Amino acid sequence: MKIRPIKTEQDYEKALKRLELIFDASPNTKEGDEAEILSMLIDNYENQHYPIEAPDPIEAIKIRMEEMNLKQKDLVGIIGGKSRVSEILNKKKKLTVDMIRKLEKILHISASVLVSNYQLSK
Repeated sequence: MKIRPIKTEQDYEKALKRLELIFDASPNTKEGDEAEILSMLIDNYENQHYPIEAPDPIEAIKIRMEEMNLKQKDLVGIIGGKSRVSEILNKKKKLTVDMIRKLEKILHISASVLVSNYQLSK
C-alpha cells in the first residue's frame, strides 16, 4: 500500500481508479484499510476542488417536497394560504421567521439553509 496525498488532477484520477479496484475489499484487511484511506483523501480533494453549494432556501424546500412526495397544496396551512404558498415557491415573497420555524419542523430542513439570502423573481 503506497498512499500519497492527492495534489493534482492526475493524482485524483489515479486514486479513483485504484479505489474502484479495491472498493469491495473486506474491512480490516490491507486493501480494506487502503480503500478507507483513499476514500478520505478523495473526499478531501473533492471538497477543496469541486465544492457543492447548498441550494437556495426555495430550491431546498422544493427538493424536500419532492423527496417527501408533497405537493404545493400540502404546504397550505403551514406557510399560509394557497396564494401565499404560490408566492413563496415562485419567489415573489420572502420567507418569514414564522414560516422558517414551521418548515424546519415539518420538512426537517435546517434553519441555517432556510435563512440564506435569495433573489426574488420579478
